Parts: sequence; structure tokens; C-alpha cells
Amino acid sequence: MARSAALTERLVAIANAAALAGHGKKAAVYSAACASLGISRATLLRQLKEVTVKPERKRRSDAGKSEVSREEAVLISAALMASLRKSATKRLLGVEAAVDLMRSNGEIRCERVNTETGEIFTLSTTTIIRALRTYRLHPDQLLAPAPAVELRSLHPNHVWQIDASLCVLYYLKPENETGKGGESGLQVMEYSRFYKNKPANVKRIESDRVWSYEVTDHYSGAIFVNYVMGAESGMNLAESFIKAICPRPRDPLHGVPFILMMDMGSANTSGLFKNFARRLGVDLLAHAAGNARATGQVENARNIIERRFESGLRFEPVANLDALNARAQQWACYYNATKTHSRHGKTRTEQWLTIAEQELRIAPPVELCRTLLTHTPESRLVDVHLRVSFAGKDWDVSAIPRVMVNEKLMVTYNPYQLETVYIVDADSEGNEVLHAAPLVVRNEAGFALTANVIGEDYRQQAETEADINRREVELATYGVATQLEADAAKKAKALPFGGRVKAMKPITDTELPTFLPRRGTELAITTQTQAVDRILTLFEAAGELRRLGVAMDPDKNRQVAAWYPQGVPESEIADLQARLTVRAGLRVVGAN
Repeated sequence: MARSAALTERLVAIANAAALAGHGKKAAVYSAACASLGISRATLLRQLKEVTVKPERKRRSDAGKSEVSREEAVLISAALMASLRKSATKRLLGVEAAVDLMRSNGEIRCERVNTETGEIFTLSTTTIIRALRTYRLHPDQLLAPAPAVELRSLHPNHVWQIDASLCVLYYLKPENETGKGGESGLQVMEYSRFYKNKPANVKRIESDRVWSYEVTDHYSGAIFVNYVMGAESGMNLAESFIKAICPRPRDPLHGVPFILMMDMGSANTSGLFKNFARRLGVDLLAHAAGNARATGQVENARNIIERRFESGLRFEPVANLDALNARAQQWACYYNATKTHSRHGKTRTEQWLTIAEQELRIAPPVELCRTLLTHTPESRLVDVHLRVSFAGKDWDVSAIPRVMVNEKLMVTYNPYQLETVYIVDADSEGNEVLHAAPLVVRNEAGFALTANVIGEDYRQQAETEADINRREVELATYGVATQLEADAAKKAKALPFGGRVKAMKPITDTELPTFLPRRGTELAITTQTQAVDRILTLFEAAGELRRLGVAMDPDKNRQVAAWYPQGVPESEIADLQARLTVRAGLRVVGAN
């Protein structure tokens, strides 16, 4: 109810009179006012409060000060923080217990001294907590998140975010493993069967757990999701990314992003996916460990998918992974096209459709994407026409920097222009650089369309680095300044370097060491040529001895074999005949 100006002025006068009346005399002023205005004391006091401006309360002289020193507060805070669990969500040590622990160990005192009596009092837990907050050392304050820096992208497909998530509520039971009366398809992980005290049940379905890869376009917030089986891996990541970039029915979101943000998982940063992204010209940005806010958009997408899509699977299950992905794609199209995004105030699809032609890089066919996934650049030799052969075709590399005949280049596919290939090079800092090399198009006769027509065209190939260096070397060889002078010197058979370089100079200028003679053995030399002595076998030697009249028997044969185990030299047959005859004669005389 509005108060009149006269009443307001009257109330102000009453308030002033009460203030001047002093302590114990205000009651008489209030009683007279109530009688005059015809209102109760409570109403009068309420209205006086409304028209009275109270002076600002004076700040205490010791405000902001604490009897707990900062050094002690730091030690108490350290004890509290040290008791945090790994997840930093629960403290195992309370403030009171931490103070008792640190005080009993002589680390802190936390005491107050009565200056009049000298009595010492221990500070209360409430006072210590207040001191921790005053010093900004309370665990609640220390665990507050660090200030975040807002990130922005420039246009649709400028930046995408991707992340893998394990579906904690569902698993897919294969149709061929349903058992007696069992149901196949998406199954809910009921708490009574899969809680933490039954790890064997979780282990049993580990290979059937459902993983999802969420992809978001940072500019529009558009969502794509693909479900896979098994685990987070480089191959699952690549397959999901290929599905996201390739066109899909009724879903405008497609194309190759310029930047892809993800976490530092080993599957994401594996050589398989990094090589694939490099071939597509995608810059990979992996945020630092523990900085999940950098990819907060895709983290939020996982929450949206769980609440808006996966929650409905309980009422209408799917039979297999293909059916799950088909339904997920249908949901994503609906959600992107109908739900308004809070940041830009449009639907995600509407915002994505603002993409310009130069911003939409059309993905290559799926087959080529899968080829790029495992393909490494191949080494190819440059021929005399400055061309290389790759994938059964010839490619013109004449425009590649520093190209030379008989040198090797690394060649790979160009995913965006099938009529060109990429030559993989490196800049001065070692970063990979891709140069496009066009296809050599030939006519029906097999000639390149860029070849010179005889009698009409006289184009020359651009000078290669080898041509430039060769000319420089020739000028240095003859000590001249122009190519004409070098040609004249060659025609005149001029000596290289003007004859200053002597071929024998390294030999004549080298002083050889003096070698001491070595002692040797004189060689006995005969003046007549000695015939080579033939070695007879034991059988041949026995035949020769019979021819000389020696009666050979087993004893003589054994004697010859003992004397000559390697065979009998032909020159010693006569001596052997004499030995055998004399020994035989001696044995006869001895017998008489």
C-alpha cells in the first residue's frame, strides 16, 4: 500500500525524536505516536524501519586477520590434501583430525593467548576452517578448476573432435551364442550380475562390450556416432572416422576436417591413424593428459547420446551392430536437424549448412580411404622424361623442386584429385611437404598429349638442379665465366684447370719410407729339368716286380704296402726289387 508524503514526513520526525530521546525514553515517544496515528507498536516499528536509513556498520579493526599463522595453515592444508583419494573426490582426513594429527606431532600450535591473564587456549576447529578459507588454502578452494580459455573455430569442418567411450550399460550378445531360451541383441548390464564383486561375469562379456566413437563439428555442434565391438583401437578409430567424413543419406554432415582434436590415447596416436590423417591433410591436435575440457564438446555429446538415444534402446532393443548403427545415424540426423544449440541459437544442421565451397573438402571413396590407411609412400625412379611410374600409370614430376633424372622420389595417392599423385618431400626443418604431380594423359597412339609435335614444337624441359650444377662445374673446370667460353675450351681440347693440376704430383711429392732388408734362404737350383716321378699303385708295383723276376706272394705284398702306403714311386722299383731279393736270399741262407 502506497504511503503518503505527509505520513512519511511524520514517521521521519518520530524516528528523529526517538533517536534524541536517548536510552530508556524511546518507549514514551513510540506510545504517543501509536496513539496519534492509531496503529500498533509493531506496525509503527516496521514503518519506521522502512523510512530510516541506517549508517553502514563500521568494519572491525581486526577484520581479515587470523590467529592461525599462514605457515600453520599451509601445513594443515597439506595434511588434508595428502589424504585425498586418487579421484580427488573424497578426503579421508577431516579438519579436526588433521589439526589433532599435526598438533600432536609438533608441526603446529594453533593457540590463542589471553593478554590479561596469560592463559593459553587452543583454537577451535571452526576458527581454523575460517582461517583456511581466509588464506585460500581450504581443499575446496584448492580443488576448484583452473580458469578455462574459450576456444573458437572459424567455420564448419574447421575443427572436429573425436572420442571413444565404453558403453557402461549395454553389451551385444551375438545371435549364435544365445543359449537355451536366451535372447540375442543389445543386453542391459544388470547390476545384480555385473557389479564390482562379480568380475568374472564382466570378463566373460568383455569381447561383446559395445564401444562408441563420438564425433562433433566444433563450429556447429553437429553430432555423429558410430558403434564398434572389441575395444578402443587404431583400426576402430579409422573406420569410425571414415564413416564420419563420407556422405550419408539424409545427413548433411560430411567432408574432411582441417583439424581433428582428440585425447592422447595410444590408439589415437598410433602410426596407422597418424599416417592416414597425414595423407588426408588433417592436422591432429592431441590435448594434454588431464585436460579433458579441451574436448569438452565431444564429452558432452556422449552425455547427450546416453540420455537422448541409448535410453530408448531399453524399450526397443536391436539385434546386431549394423542395426544399432543404422538407428544411431537416424537419431543423429533427427537431433542435429531439430534441437536448437544454446551457443548459436540455431539447429546444428542449420549452422553446419553455412559451410562455404572451399571449406568443404569432399572425402575420397571408401575403398581409397582404406587403401590410404595402410599405404606408405613408395620409392620411384625418375626417367629421362621427368616422369615416374605409380599404380600402373605415368605421372609428370617436372615441376617438383630439385627433381633430377635417375633420382628417386616417394610417391603416394592424392585423396582429393584422382588425376594427380602426391610426391612426399621434406622442408628445411624436416616437416613433410606434399607436391601434386599430374597424370600423363596419352592419345590413342600412346603419345603424351604434352609431347612436342615434330617440326612444330621446340619446347625444352626446364633446367633441373643437375643441369645447373653441371654448368657450374664446367665453368670451374676451365676457369671461364660463360658457357660459350666453356664450349670453346672443350672444342679446343683445353686441359682442365688450365694445366695447373698435375696427375703425378701426389706420387712425386710423397717421400716413401726406407725399408730394412729382410734375411732369406737361398734356393737350390738344378741345371737339368727333372722328370716328374709317377706314383704306382700297389697292384701296378707288384706287376713291375714280377716282370723283373721277383716272385711275389702275400708276405711280399704286405711288406711293400708297409714300406709304401701311399704308392711306390716309379723311380724306386729297381731299389725295391733289390731289397726284396736280398732279404729273400738272406732268409734262405739263415734257414740252412
